[in-house]
Amino acid sequence: MCLIAGGIGSNLREKFTVMINAGKHRGSDSFGVWTDEGVLKSDDFSKVSEIPDGRIGVLQCRLAMTGSKTFTQPFVNEFALVHNGEIYNHRELRAWLEGRGVSFESDVDSEVILRLIEHLLEGGASIEEAVRKAMTMLEGDYAVAISDGEVIHLFRDPVGVRPLYYSPDGFFASERKVLWAAGEEAIPVNPGELVTISAGGIERRRVFSLEELRRKPLTGERAVEALLRTLNCTVKHRVGKRTGVLFSGGLDSSLIALLASRYSDVVLYTAGAEGSPDLEWARKASETLGLPLREYVFDIDDVREVVPRVVFAIEEPNPMNLAIGIPLYFATRKARDDGVKVLLSGQGADELFGGYAKYLEKPELMESDLLELGERNLARDDKIAMLNSVEGRFPFLGLPVVSVGINTPIEAKISGSVRKLVLRKAALKAGLPEEVAMREKKAAQYGSFAQKFLEKLARREGLSLREYAEKAFKEAFKRD
Repeated sequence: MCLIAGGIGSNLREKFTVMINAGKHRGSDSFGVWTDEGVLKSDDFSKVSEIPDGRIGVLQCRLAMTGSKTFTQPFVNEFALVHNGEIYNHRELRAWLEGRGVSFESDVDSEVILRLIEHLLEGGASIEEAVRKAMTMLEGDYAVAISDGEVIHLFRDPVGVRPLYYSPDGFFASERKVLWAAGEEAIPVNPGELVTISAGGIERRRVFSLEELRRKPLTGERAVEALLRTLNCTVKHRVGKRTGVLFSGGLDSSLIALLASRYSDVVLYTAGAEGSPDLEWARKASETLGLPLREYVFDIDDVREVVPRVVFAIEEPNPMNLAIGIPLYFATRKARDDGVKVLLSGQGADELFGGYAKYLEKPELMESDLLELGERNLARDDKIAMLNSVEGRFPFLGLPVVSVGINTPIEAKISGSVRKLVLRKAALKAGLPEEVAMREKKAAQYGSFAQKFLEKLARREGLSLREYAEKAFKEAFKRD
């Protein structure tokens, strides 16, 4: 996980220095910069003033997760590439590429993206064709910038797990605030989109859509078996030797925890006010699963104290995302304090399998919600976790699981008043106790009491919750 940034323009040294300082919370291990005038990599951030100037460049601030702890991007040869995220099938792709004569200079998963695109381009593909093909082969979460010295191509995984933004003036970064600090506006790169930055302007092309995963519908037991098989695989790919799970005691996080415990030393993390449903259920479910629970019990003073940090992370005056972000901030901070860098999340299960009450009346909203998940929910979660130097990973959003969700008929997801039916059946088959698998839970902002505390804080200032969030945003960023 890291910050990636860069762009085309004048005074790049000055611009890049500002961007590194504004975004190094995403990667404090080292930084690396390539411009058309040179390369500088260092673990000493006092040297940022020495980065090469130029007219085009890319940079990274690295939080080491996968591969060598000493290799810092960019990768530079005929192309320069920076990547934020993880490629979970990088070993398999590396072997496939090596079998075709491709050589590597590191064991870092990001290099697989570069070598794969190079290999496809050498085979005669256009950059658009190469990126599209790469998206069908890469199992992972990624936001990527690749440059040939003339233009910069940006692309983001088809689900949009990792955030990426560009400015109309030709710069880009992992977070809005990094572009804002450099005096730039920020526009999201859409999931599955290729954005090309050149001296002549910006070009946008959609090269891959989740709708392309649609196949023959899965029904009955086949849907349950396919879901359990693919989810088990995506969980296995995303665990480390010691893995945290963002835990509420509900179906999604409990199933993830159960599957992860087969491959890793699992610790559960939760946050909520004393007496809140999520905290009580997390305690019960962790005991039922026999897994250790680490909890942060917050009160209204704790919430007041962290509102500026959470607003800084989410970069918007959205009261719902602020309320959801409060328990997420405390849980990821708890994990950081324990030295746990990877947290699995159940994010995406509701959109894929019909978890929200609104789907009872309008099940067609599932598809549009899934397509909008990247900027609506995942960007928020990524930025909050990275504020605490923790990486969130989302097994439900691996493309194999997404494909199962898209190809499972609505009647297998919702039956009467029962939502996520196919997921509940898969959980029971995996061995999750019925009292956990069948539990209906409140949304995080309500189940943790974060919303309740925020409303009280707003009332103390004579404000609505929306006005309170807007006030905090203006104070954090000095902008409307």
